[in-house]
Amino acid sequence: MTKKLSAREKEIIIGTILGDGHFAMLKTNTRLEIGHSEKQKDYVFWKHRELPNIVGAKPYQVFIDDERYGKTWERWSFSTRISSELSEFRKMFYQGKKKIIPKDIGLLLTSPLSLAVWFMDDGGRRNDSYGLFLNTLSFTKEEHELLMKVLKDNFSLESRMHWIQDGYRIYIPSKEAQKFCTIVYPHMLPSMYYKLSFNPVTTSYARLDRARDRKS
Repeated sequence: MTKKLSAREKEIIIGTILGDGHFAMLKTNTRLEIGHSEKQKDYVFWKHRELPNIVGAKPYQVFIDDERYGKTWERWSFSTRISSELSEFRKMFYQGKKKIIPKDIGLLLTSPLSLAVWFMDDGGRRNDSYGLFLNTLSFTKEEHELLMKVLKDNFSLESRMHWIQDGYRIYIPSKEAQKFCTIVYPHMLPSMYYKLSFNPVTTSYARLDRARDRKS
């Protein structure tokens, strides 16, 4: 039987499910499934350490064959134990098998830690500016508008919605980048700093590569 989730664990779970995390329903209870690329191996192990009340076996390596490109991808993954509290989270963030943004997300996404985990999961920076983004392609336009309102109300962050190929993503413009980075930096792993366009400790901005951006 799992222990009750701590406040910190809940904040990490909220950021994770907004990002790459997945809730799997098993009979009457739910487990959280986490997986990231080989490059983010230490991030996977960090999550495992930070969720002590629900984790079981240590992260393991997975090899995924991609027939489209003739490549094999390496991932590190782990699953938590089942938990009734995770089942409650799943009710909020899922309709059937589809991940959604709950209407009361403003009451859930309040912690800089949650925002940092969401960004470490699904965020990045542009090459041609200091702007940042959150890959939120699976969510609807209305859900994006709701998330943007929460960023404004809870973190005083202005954001925009950009269409890219398969859907929308949230864009943090350059003028908001320093503020965003200052909020999330204390909660990020050093190995994930590469995603930031501004370092609050050194007060330096990332080097731009406009030529590479034009080629991509």
